[in-house]
Amino acid sequence: MPRSDLYQAIEPFSNGYLDVDPIHQIYWEQCGNPEGVPILFLHGGPGAGASAGHRRFFDPRYYRIILIDQRGSGRSRPFAEVRNNTTAALVNDIEAVRQKLKIEKWVVFGGSWGSSLALAYAEKHTDRCFGLILRGIFLCTKAEVDWFMNGMGQFFPEARRAFIDFLPEAERSAPLENYYRRLCDSDPDIHHPAAAAWSRYEAVCSTLLPNPETVDQLSDPKSSLALSRLEAHYFINNLFLDEDQLIRDAVKIADLPGFIIQGRYDVVCPPCSADRLAAAWPKASYTIIPDAGHSATEPGITRALVEAAERFKTLTAS
Repeated sequence: MPRSDLYQAIEPFSNGYLDVDPIHQIYWEQCGNPEGVPILFLHGGPGAGASAGHRRFFDPRYYRIILIDQRGSGRSRPFAEVRNNTTAALVNDIEAVRQKLKIEKWVVFGGSWGSSLALAYAEKHTDRCFGLILRGIFLCTKAEVDWFMNGMGQFFPEARRAFIDFLPEAERSAPLENYYRRLCDSDPDIHHPAAAAWSRYEAVCSTLLPNPETVDQLSDPKSSLALSRLEAHYFINNLFLDEDQLIRDAVKIADLPGFIIQGRYDVVCPPCSADRLAAAWPKASYTIIPDAGHSATEPGITRALVEAAERFKTLTAS
């Protein structure tokens, strides 16, 4: 029976850190049923980190729920670190966690940047995936980065004006480069205000209706540092992918089942990207939520994600 609400709050039954290179330690945790079907949650950003609420999309009696904080994010160490932080490295980290936890195959679940990383992982390690649940599709193209930096202002001109006006006038013609320079500055008096301005811009644009509490939470100068610094790091490096690589390689996942869930009024990751992915991956179920923006906390998006995990029970039943 489809569910429309999140599952109860739960705590991990195991967690730890995995050394993945001389710099980075990746935080991982497992929740739910230790003997259940493994399902991996990939957070967005890059840099957003996983949270306790992310455990609640999945039935803890059925699923063995695995969450990781990607390099530089959340509880992984060092925090907000851009060195050795690339898409290929994150894909390798996911595979290293799978091997450490002795998981044969898992469902991979991701939204926004998490959808990008899920696709990159599945296109390289297709045989390790039961299928994918994706939300708020981001395909890592130059057009999408330009939309984030500039296009969102067509719908949120006040938010983009505040985002650009944070920079001195001489720096406003190259906002990505100058935000990145400030975000990577070692002085907290320089990187923290830049982090707050970047993250506030994104947060304001993320929901269909204004949500001041979410905006204040996401734009806290300290907690927003990893999100803003790593997003800028990935954007300035073209997401460490060839242009249109995720669509070109979608043929590799053609036989995997999947769910694509997209908010109709998603301004951060507009529906045209989800539509392109659905065309390249006909086996996936494609659902537009008519009254939602980008955030996974939008009621219609939350409901669809929970229902997709429920529907995967029949696809993973032995």
